Amino acid sequence: MLDRAPVLRDRPEMNDPLSDMLAMVEARSLLSGRLVAGGTWGVLFPPPEKIKFSALLWGECWLMMEGAADPIRLEAGDVIVVNGQRSFTLTSDVDVDPVDARELFRDAPDNVARIGVGDEVSLFGGHIALDAVRADLLMNVLPPLIHVRSARSEAGVLRWLLEQLVGELGAHRPGGALASSHLAQLMFVQVLRAYLATSAHSSDASWLRALADDQIAPALRLIHANPSRSWSLEELSRASAMSRTTFAARFKEVSGVSPVAYLLAWRMRLAERALRHGDAPIASVALSVGYTSESAFSNAFKRSSGMSPRSYRSRLRMGQTDEDAPA
Repeated sequence: MLDRAPVLRDRPEMNDPLSDMLAMVEARSLLSGRLVAGGTWGVLFPPPEKIKFSALLWGECWLMMEGAADPIRLEAGDVIVVNGQRSFTLTSDVDVDPVDARELFRDAPDNVARIGVGDEVSLFGGHIALDAVRADLLMNVLPPLIHVRSARSEAGVLRWLLEQLVGELGAHRPGGALASSHLAQLMFVQVLRAYLATSAHSSDASWLRALADDQIAPALRLIHANPSRSWSLEELSRASAMSRTTFAARFKEVSGVSPVAYLLAWRMRLAERALRHGDAPIASVALSVGYTSESAFSNAFKRSSGMSPRSYRSRLRMGQTDEDAPA
């Protein structure tokens, strides 16, 4: 049976597509440092080229994002996530000439940078480490800025996580580094949840927007729960309580692709991970993602990645990545 295929049997069980996607890109939250400021100050953060998050522990400041018309007021408990493609400035006054964050943090003791006079404001920040091969799967669907205000209903959990994180950072207890890392990971997931709660009305089609759409979410859960099954449009539309025509149109509107294209793309992502991280025979990988024929799987994989499964595995083991693959 398909569900007994080795690659599927060893695959961690996931309860929802978001967990699947975060596992696929191997998203891990890493704490970078803290900023303590007072008086008149400003810090410019160049485009980090990675997903970066910051939380305001206490005080207030302005956020100015490259390309944004107006500054944003941040208050204690607010959390921001930037997708890494734009610079941004945190400042006490929008007219202040900021210093470069790289210079400020370069020699900061214990990675705690101080600027201005006093400690009226304190922030901590970090970034999301991603698998280099699949980083774009997440980075390309995030907006330039996600801002979760402390007053929002979804921020209650974030406030609790912030309190726990501050406690861990200050207590220096055994296991504190691991606990802090897990708390930061939970914060990132909670920020994504808060974003999903408001992104259903976005006009940008992507898998992330699809996760926020209550109408097609049941179908997505079916696909992710059993990607090796040959799901029919009838089965998926029935799960979403829509006609096939309405379901297909809605799915493409919010995700940007058809249900069949989504299923095939997800199968290829699972196959790529299996080839990167395991030694299962190609036939077993093929079976795990719904192909009873190794040749049919190889043809589908080559259409997706530009090379055969064996070549893909060989290139990775020689230290090469997708960037070396032909277009």
